[in-house]
Amino acid sequence: MPPSTTPTLRQQRLGAELRKLREHSGLTSTAAAELLGLKQAQISSIESGRYAVSSDRVRTLARAYSCADPSLIEALAAMTGGRTRGWWDGYREHLPVGLIDLAELEHHAAVLRVALSLHIPALLQTADHARAMLREAVPPFRPYELEHRLSHRIKRQEVLHRSAPLSYTALLHEASLRMQYGGPDTAHAQLAHLLELSTQDNVTIRVIPFASPHFPGNGQSFDYAAGPVPQLDTVQLDTHHGGCEFLDAEAQLVKYRTVLDRMESCALGPAESHKVIEHIMKSL
Repeated sequence: MPPSTTPTLRQQRLGAELRKLREHSGLTSTAAAELLGLKQAQISSIESGRYAVSSDRVRTLARAYSCADPSLIEALAAMTGGRTRGWWDGYREHLPVGLIDLAELEHHAAVLRVALSLHIPALLQTADHARAMLREAVPPFRPYELEHRLSHRIKRQEVLHRSAPLSYTALLHEASLRMQYGGPDTAHAQLAHLLELSTQDNVTIRVIPFASPHFPGNGQSFDYAAGPVPQLDTVQLDTHHGGCEFLDAEAQLVKYRTVLDRMESCALGPAESHKVIEHIMKSL
């Protein structure tokens, strides 16, 4: 199979994890190529995600790299098979690559935990709320650009409603619930939507009230996507220029897991959070 010039986030992550295994074993890419009967360029292409590998090849590489973690090996083997086209590929020519990668990340996540201070999470937004937010972009989107982004955002929400729905926890500061994007009617409908979603077994919404003396993370918004094993977790940050940044270094994962845990410790429980949302909704 020829190398891909545009590897997906998932392909890049597989290659990066194989590189970590090789480096941990003390092998150079040249030494690994000699050991496996490959060319050094092939090892480099695999580790950059540009060259698709089979599950058997991943197991062979892991064995050569003395990896003794069978759960990690099988999780990596499950990431193989080249580019698997998903619905998000239909947006590849219309949206930034970060949004395409985000949809793929959400699709494959085992668990998703998000923290927001001024916005409702994209996966929990109504179409009217999302449209109102997108209209605030600077510079403004052209009408067709806005509709591409809106339809992509709504399509992402399918992970919460599929036959094996994503386990999803949202930690929201009270400020995000009081922002009236689109006006009172749109805000009222959005809060009612949150209340409805919170009744799903896979969705947990917890509120950090204004009265809380603590606010871990200083208001930074981020998503934490858990993989099949902790080594394959990913953090997604929004950037100031509207893109997505993905983090997967161990120290970064530990940091954001800790922030989420601390946020949960000062958030209201689901039932109390439901009452807060209902109270704000009734006040509109």
